Amino acid sequence: MVKSRKPPSGRTNLASCIIATIFLIFIFIIIFILYFTLFKPKSPIITVNSIQLPSFSTSNGTVNFTFSQYVSIENPNHDEFAHYDSSLQLLYSGNRIGFMFVPAGKINSGRTQYMAATFSVKAFPLPVNGQPESVGGPTVTDGLSGFRVGPSMEVESRLEMAGRVRVLHFFTHHVESKAECRIGISVSDGSVAAFHC
Repeated sequence: MVKSRKPPSGRTNLASCIIATIFLIFIFIIIFILYFTLFKPKSPIITVNSIQLPSFSTSNGTVNFTFSQYVSIENPNHDEFAHYDSSLQLLYSGNRIGFMFVPAGKINSGRTQYMAATFSVKAFPLPVNGQPESVGGPTVTDGLSGFRVGPSMEVESRLEMAGRVRVLHFFTHHVESKAECRIGISVSDGSVAAFHC
């Protein structure tokens, strides 16, 4: 004679469902922790390495020059950073005097990319009183004896980078990063006295 098996009881089914639910909740908690510790999208890190004015001239109360900015952009994410809609602006007294689009591109995960941006700034007038303004502090000095080096002016550069980072190859996250620098320029010779970002 063949013995018939009893069908599983309701308690066994309930216990199996509870264990499966606890296991799934545990898996979701692990994924959540990993996402916010290891894979959370981070904005790229922009470092301005150098600012130069290869050409500089003043005439009839106006100034024009060529502006060069050298930066490094680090991608701290675990996937590549694809940037687009990025730009570099140059401002004087709140007015835009120069602008350049940064070409779209990609920076691999954990890598640093170096970029150089150079553009000409059209002539713009200096302040009417004949002395260019020394914005943001006292007159520029030689640092040793306190003698005045010459009149100075200050411009501001704004580098804005926008793009996206993929997380775990499924999710796309929008990230942005900015670098703003104040640049002191000696009007007598066009040298960059200092810059602060």
